[in-house]
Amino acid sequence: MIKFIVEVLMAIFLHPLAYILCIINIVNRTDMSGLSKVLWIIITFFWGIGPILYILLGGGKFW
Repeated sequence: MIKFIVEVLMAIFLHPLAYILCIINIVNRTDMSGLSKVLWIIITFFWGIGPILYILLGGGKFW
């Protein structure tokens, strides 16, 4: 639970760092197709809400 709170706060206040961590995680995932990887990279670009959506709906993580 604490990890989730830290990730949400990082997504809101330190978006560039959260975006880079999301991209690293998305590129290294083997369970996603190429199209879904591109879509998640585009979605996580949006400030604050993008990385949070990736954590909640995409099954992702920052670390």
